[in-house]
Amino acid sequence: MGIHESGEMYLETILLLTQRNGSVRSVEVAAELGYSKPSVSRAMNILKTGGFITVEKPGYIYLTETGAQRAAEIHGRHKLITAFLSSSLGVDKALAERDACRIEHIISEETVTAMRSYIKANHSAPDME
Repeated sequence: MGIHESGEMYLETILLLTQRNGSVRSVEVAAELGYSKPSVSRAMNILKTGGFITVEKPGYIYLTETGAQRAAEIHGRHKLITAFLSSSLGVDKALAERDACRIEHIISEETVTAMRSYIKANHSAPDME
């Protein structure tokens, strides 16, 4: 099943909140993204139906293996694009972060591969592996 940009944002946020806090509930996702609780609830139902997450009582959200893999791919692209924009092009780190957040959802795998190769050849970026 394909996933839309908003679904990717939710998966990445669940991954990061899990890494930061150890557990995640919808209210934390809503706070992190600045979305309403009903919007997050609808998105969680879509991700659950798609097999990307499970929701356990009392509302804890867990990434499935598929969801965790997809979230890791998205976050990896985010880090790569941020590094490319800041290290290779000299874009301010904060701006690179914001731009990467938007670009990561539409960039082709061919371009990601080219960026990764360029960074490996021209910069030391250990967090890009």
